[in-house]
Amino acid sequence: MDFSTKLNALVSQTEQALDKLLPSAATRPSRIHEAMRYSLQAGGKRLRPVLLLSAAKLFPGETQNPLPAAVAIECVHTYSLIHDDLPCLDNDDLRRGRPTAHKQFDEATALLAGDALLTYAFELLSQHYPAEPGFALVRELADAASSRRLIGGQMEDLLAEKKADATADQLEFIHLNKTAAMIEAALVMGGLTAQASEAELTGLRRFGRELGLTFQIVDDILDATADSATLGKTAGKDAKADKTTFVKLHGIEGARRFAREHTEAALVALATLPGDTTFLRQLVEVMLQRKS
Repeated sequence: MDFSTKLNALVSQTEQALDKLLPSAATRPSRIHEAMRYSLQAGGKRLRPVLLLSAAKLFPGETQNPLPAAVAIECVHTYSLIHDDLPCLDNDDLRRGRPTAHKQFDEATALLAGDALLTYAFELLSQHYPAEPGFALVRELADAASSRRLIGGQMEDLLAEKKADATADQLEFIHLNKTAAMIEAALVMGGLTAQASEAELTGLRRFGRELGLTFQIVDDILDATADSATLGKTAGKDAKADKTTFVKLHGIEGARRFAREHTEAALVALATLPGDTTFLRQLVEVMLQRKS
């Protein structure tokens, strides 16, 4: 099976699981469930579920069904996007090629839809997994989404706006936590569903850290070089908001150099993992070269 076919198959599995495991749009109150589905089923790369499902396949042991965990992490990711787009944060009108949740519905409904997706993620994990790996899955996702990681990175991102003396250390904190934390978590959660050892989980975490940094650096580059139609979201908003990005601190070519360096580090970490890593290796290379 070639890379594109396998990727499409994993995305299709994710889409089917999202539809199956999310409350129906008719569930009372229907407006909140319509908004949850609107944002969660808007498409996108499904990178985090794909990474989780791929990581689970690396290990030969007995595997718990990884799909509920894949849906859970996509719920948390989508909640963060809904909130990130709100007028009080990035105030964006476009996400995944269509109006953001607060534009399609209203600000209050979008806020509640994000809240609901965040809490539903942990409901899914508690419903579909026994104590182990259930407890470990909840702990991993909660840590990645916490005030020290995802939310902390978003806070630092806001604090660094229009900051002339922002440092490389601040930038790394933002990217490691706002983006890489959830990519790390996806891979580790996949390993947890497949009874990976502590050493193997450490390898997955190291791989996720480097891949997450690559992904966000490329995102910074695309925001500065691509158009909104290609990206499916508003282009150029980083520069408009004077955000601290790799492009701002290091320029386009410097950012590209850092992206290549973190890609190489990701591949080194991946080489320490068991199983057939061909698909993940190809995914790393695609992440470096992506155009949207």
